[in-house]
Amino acid sequence: MNSYEIEKIVKQVMLSLDKRLESALDAVPVGVSARHVHLSKEHFEILFGLNGAMKPVKQLVGGQYACAQQVSIVSGSLKCIEKARVIGPFRDESQVEISRTDARFLDVAAPVRPSGETRETPGVSLVGPCGSVTLKHGLIIANRHIHMPVDLAKRIGRKDGDLVDCLLEGERKTIFCDVQLRVDPSFELEMHIDVDDANAVGLKPSAAARILPRGMKP
Repeated sequence: MNSYEIEKIVKQVMLSLDKRLESALDAVPVGVSARHVHLSKEHFEILFGLNGAMKPVKQLVGGQYACAQQVSIVSGSLKCIEKARVIGPFRDESQVEISRTDARFLDVAAPVRPSGETRETPGVSLVGPCGSVTLKHGLIIANRHIHMPVDLAKRIGRKDGDLVDCLLEGERKTIFCDVQLRVDPSFELEMHIDVDDANAVGLKPSAAARILPRGMKP
């Protein structure tokens, strides 16, 4: 095999990889996150009892899972949202993720933050079947983000924390700007938006998002 034939094969392989990459970025699965709660082990035991254990009912991305357990979210003005799903596994610090609509109902000024960034955020009370806890902070509206495996991020020249613009098809086609990439070896490709965003687009269950090329402005 001469150098010309080798170069031809390399170009064909690269073209095939480029097409697969383009296909992946044009069809990012979209998951809709309803309001939910992440709990520390201490708070879980207060809410559900010392002998309680998380009961997974659905596997989610990144090793997370939805639990059978639910809690009520109670604001300082005593507004209450019931049946907020607990998401496992345990975290070092409890956190509550709601939508803007939920925040208005609860009459709280919840900021948009990446998951885990809870400094200077409002507190809220959680009520379970065995007790209640009051968080001094931890109530947020989760930012739009995309879970992405490391190999894919490297292939597109991106890293954890980078921001991208995404086109979502639906009854009302919408471009979401500054969607944060969350990159980790355990992640599968999936975009996460909340119920408000999904309703705004008129998102269909099988809908996918398209990551727009760099430099393409909406």
